[in-house]
Amino acid sequence: MGQKKDLTGSEKSKIVRYLAEGCSSLKIAKLLKRDHRTIKRFIRNSQQGRKKRVEKPRRKITAHELRKVKRAAAKMPLATSLAIFQSCNITGVPKSTRCAILRDMAKVRKAERRPPLNKTHKLKRQDWAKKYLKTDFSKVLWTDEMRVSLDGPDGWARGWIGKGQRAPVRLRRQQGGGGVLVWAGIIKDELVGPFRVEDGVKLNSQSYCQFLEDTFFKQWYRKKSASFKRNMIFMQDNAPSHASKYSTAWLARKGIKEEKLMTWPPCSPDLNPIENLWSIIKCEIYKEGNQYTSLNSVWEAVVAAARNVDGEQIKTLTESMDGRLLIVLAKKGGYIGC
Repeated sequence: MGQKKDLTGSEKSKIVRYLAEGCSSLKIAKLLKRDHRTIKRFIRNSQQGRKKRVEKPRRKITAHELRKVKRAAAKMPLATSLAIFQSCNITGVPKSTRCAILRDMAKVRKAERRPPLNKTHKLKRQDWAKKYLKTDFSKVLWTDEMRVSLDGPDGWARGWIGKGQRAPVRLRRQQGGGGVLVWAGIIKDELVGPFRVEDGVKLNSQSYCQFLEDTFFKQWYRKKSASFKRNMIFMQDNAPSHASKYSTAWLARKGIKEEKLMTWPPCSPDLNPIENLWSIIKCEIYKEGNQYTSLNSVWEAVVAAARNVDGEQIKTLTESMDGRLLIVLAKKGGYIGC
């Protein structure tokens, strides 16, 4: 009886069953009409089981190389382990070993979204807090721009999905969907705007001033009383289109100059209460992972969300300024958040 091809799955099952019944390998070979050597080989291999994986010894690095890796990791934040080791001319180290080495000296973290503060920034934030510590913030108009996209800040969403339910489908845009630039202001318990910047317009000094003329001044500011205009303080951040000589001179011709135009410390979005308003609006328009199919639809959502923000919420934000200034002084110019 010659040897045939490898045993089939059915034959292997029969061999196991016959062995359990106490049959010898010779009898099983006769029952299956297979070569006795084939049956014996299968039984022998089955008894040996799977061979254990032989782990190769990890590549060890010297103390000198370890110091080089530590310096490179400090100089190259957010770099991959491969890039860090390549910058040190250390090759032949597998990814698992690289990560194990880096895990002892570093930690995987996301990049900070807020701007870094150096010593000069902190000093200017302290000086600003001291200057406006006794200001009546109910007379300050806090302004800023916000860009909203069709898919939200992250472009993705996650949340709880009930058992037996399928996760909703998210649209994927190869070229992105663009966004809408929105300007608004808050003063005391009142929301000014929001106003939409025309699509495709880049806000330089000239276009920024023209935008304020067409929206803020014509639609809101000119309706206010003379006493209100005398006491109002206009706040804007240090964006180039805001702080340029052209914009400053243009606002001065509108009567917003000197003490009526608030100076602003660098790198200080945490001090502007309207940033919290943007968070409220974004949470509303992107709740439950909402996406939008057109710029007009996301703009309509912004307007609807802004209408739902009541005066008490705005008042809470504007009245928080005294506390923010005290925190800045207590932290010696540091961020007011964690």
